[in-house]
Amino acid sequence: QVELVESGGGLVQPGGSLRLSCAASVSILRFYAMGWYRQAPGSTREFVAVITSDGTTTYTDSVKGRFTISRDTAKNTVFLQMNSLEAEDTAVYYCNADNRTPVGPDPYWGQGTEVTVSS
Repeated sequence: QVELVESGGGLVQPGGSLRLSCAASVSILRFYAMGWYRQAPGSTREFVAVITSDGTTTYTDSVKGRFTISRDTAKNTVFLQMNSLEAEDTAVYYCNADNRTPVGPDPYWGQGTEVTVSS
């Protein structure tokens, strides 16, 4: 059973920074990619950032230049460094493991960590 555990969320003022972590119970290199998604109150879950097994990163437009996804493969952990936070970044942030099997995708999700940006 794969377990993803997020941490690092909290309350921060606009313009501040937070660093989210996602610790996996297995090697993260076994997955096609590791990503971060978020869900704001009353909204659907949306893509934030992803890092593929070869290290390629992709971001949604609204966080480009502010957020950075990275990983420590020795610790099976993925990070999301969030700078210049805005109120619109308020959401529950979920870690995702893009697991692809011969019969189709079988993703794993963490339980989420809440980020609130407010003065």
